[in-house]
Amino acid sequence: MKRFLTLCFAFILIASSVAQTQPAEERYSRQDYISMYRGSAVKEMLISGVPASITLSQGILESGDGNSTLALKANNHFGIKCHEWEGEKFYMDDDEKGECFRVYKSVFDSYDDHSQFLKTRSRYANLFTLDKTDYKGWAQGLKDAGYATNPKYPELLIKIIEENQLHKYDLLREVPKDFNKTIVKENTVKADATTLASAGKILLHNRIKYITVQPGDTYFSICKKYEMMLWQIYKYNDINKDEGLNPGQKIYLQPKRYNGDEGFHIVKEGETMRDISQQHGIRLKTLYKKNNMVVGTQPKVGEKLNLKNKKK
Repeated sequence: MKRFLTLCFAFILIASSVAQTQPAEERYSRQDYISMYRGSAVKEMLISGVPASITLSQGILESGDGNSTLALKANNHFGIKCHEWEGEKFYMDDDEKGECFRVYKSVFDSYDDHSQFLKTRSRYANLFTLDKTDYKGWAQGLKDAGYATNPKYPELLIKIIEENQLHKYDLLREVPKDFNKTIVKENTVKADATTLASAGKILLHNRIKYITVQPGDTYFSICKKYEMMLWQIYKYNDINKDEGLNPGQKIYLQPKRYNGDEGFHIVKEGETMRDISQQHGIRLKTLYKKNNMVVGTQPKVGEKLNLKNKKK
């Protein structure tokens, strides 16, 4: 019996240790979430009148920064239940067992439906008499109208808004261009025929699997579709967290290689080291190393860069 208890205790310690050592990057951070969906929140504010700070803070709170089961499996970021819903449904325990929640084709549809949900229900009508910059009034009004059962709901929203300065988005009169790069749905750049033809296909370049970004794609949707973690997309493509997506952009699903697809590259105007790294499927740090360049510096137009090891 003692041996059995000892083994059980050891198993618990191991399981606890594994859980604690899971990389934090495997979960979407709050800043990831804000960067992803601030453009959509501002767009919804300009169309419906719901403050962007309220939309974002509700999305953050209700979806656990995009990490909740409901967000990942149903693209439902606002906890909206079925209520006369004729679309696909998702069942899970919430206030009661087996409650019905709406399923959306994309997170953007969830944002749009959230605005419509508030705009078309009479119990929320008083909210739209408030100024868009009165996020405290909106937070309290949502609770009073029965959006959430948690008595501290207003305080939770206000804390998220103020800690992340989300109220600055309520002052915007248009969606900034850099927000549009993050939210592909807002981007007016049209994908060319090649991009459209590759929709949903996994392609191969320099023996590395990749996809081309389609209109409507987000980091979240790509991760979900190809069962990847956000940190992998960032790392494999040398992407900064504030960087957006554009239709036609190449996204590698595997690490790039130590040698490019060709022997060398002649730098064209406007090209960066990262552009060249993506074009030839070579790791960015390796590209710097092969050319004896300081990481972070950029090449000159017309410069010849080595993509493979020189033959001795």
